[in-house]
Amino acid sequence: MLEYILDKVKKTAEAAEVFSITSEETPVEFEANKLKRIQSKQSQVIALRIISNGRMGYSVSSHFDNIDDLIDSSLETSEFGMPARFTFPATDSYPVIKTYDKEIESVSLERMVSLGEEMLATVKKQSKDIVCAATVLKKSVTIQIINTSGKSAGYSKSIFSMGIEGSLIRGTDMLFVAENINSCRPMDSTQKITNTIIRQLEWGEEQAAISSKKLPVIFTPSGVASALINPLMVAFNGKTVLEGASPIGNLLGKQIFDSKLNLHDDAIIDYQPSSHPFDDEGVASRCLSLIEGGIPLNFMYDLKTAALAGKDSTGNGRRHGGGLPSPLPNAFVVTSGNVAFDDMLADLKEGLVIEYLMGAEQGNILGGDFSGNILLGYKVENGKIKGRVKDTMVSGNVYQLLKEITAIGNDSKWVGGIIKTPSLYFPNISVSLKV
Repeated sequence: MLEYILDKVKKTAEAAEVFSITSEETPVEFEANKLKRIQSKQSQVIALRIISNGRMGYSVSSHFDNIDDLIDSSLETSEFGMPARFTFPATDSYPVIKTYDKEIESVSLERMVSLGEEMLATVKKQSKDIVCAATVLKKSVTIQIINTSGKSAGYSKSIFSMGIEGSLIRGTDMLFVAENINSCRPMDSTQKITNTIIRQLEWGEEQAAISSKKLPVIFTPSGVASALINPLMVAFNGKTVLEGASPIGNLLGKQIFDSKLNLHDDAIIDYQPSSHPFDDEGVASRCLSLIEGGIPLNFMYDLKTAALAGKDSTGNGRRHGGGLPSPLPNAFVVTSGNVAFDDMLADLKEGLVIEYLMGAEQGNILGGDFSGNILLGYKVENGKIKGRVKDTMVSGNVYQLLKEITAIGNDSKWVGGIIKTPSLYFPNISVSLKV
């Protein structure tokens, strides 16, 4: 089918690319501590991008009964399209990445239901009044891409994920807990998830008073992901840099972060859901260093932004479904440190541990400002967790925070399958009570 479309469209266009994504997923969903639904979803999308008279045209469809409409739509949009300053990549060699485990095919619905029930039962045993939602999902995805430069490539990916979130309501007080894990391989144990939930429940069982002032703060991996990563994703985006909006756009090679900080975008880690041999434009994947020793080294580019910037694509051309590619992260990986979480905790005379921050992205994300409500966080006194804080906000600037990091933990973990980070310990952050 892809070859047929390409052969037909290249008679009227100077260059063309056909991209397809086929997926099948089966989520098993629980709500209010009970099995809610089991359903299978299948989808297939085909996208056509062309260059005609030097301009880019684009069309997308989930129907394959009229290819002529797909081609005509791309030609029509090219009349008003942006000038195409890039060329589609030619045949290339790709890294060998393990992205598919055939064992996912043999995971039965009965086993998926059992895993969900196991999570719920373990958490309910810890707290009989908690109300939980949980999901166990398996998914298979096949990507294919072909273009007039001679590229023809494809790969398959398997995804297995489990997650649970719960709320414990007592009067006007609500305790929120959550955890999830993702892999390209089936998982047969829920212990990692339930251990985290139980620890959150134990630490959050009691409330602790706190006052408005600057305090040292430890962000757990989930806390780092919810508060600090989005501004960096935007700042290292080649499109943001090209528009002159990135606060680090002209600071490559300069020491602007703490020398302990290292960050890279990595698409070549075996069995991680964000890994692939090539991006959604057919450019070979790699591990791209973004920050080394506190010094920013590279930005993320797709074909279009790379051409406009006079650079090469970094393999960050990503699509949402069959949409147009844009420069997006594959997987942000903060290099682990060598300090145990318990040692960071013991160092706090008075401070906070933050697991989830809500609303941090509503600040000036381009400038790195964040201000959010602590959805789940704990007061620390003399190295001990004293209880959960309530009606508390923290605010700051990511770039200022990352200039001085007290310690980086050795407890790296994946958050959502696209961020891997350890805990980060900062000397002081503004803390305020909501009034």
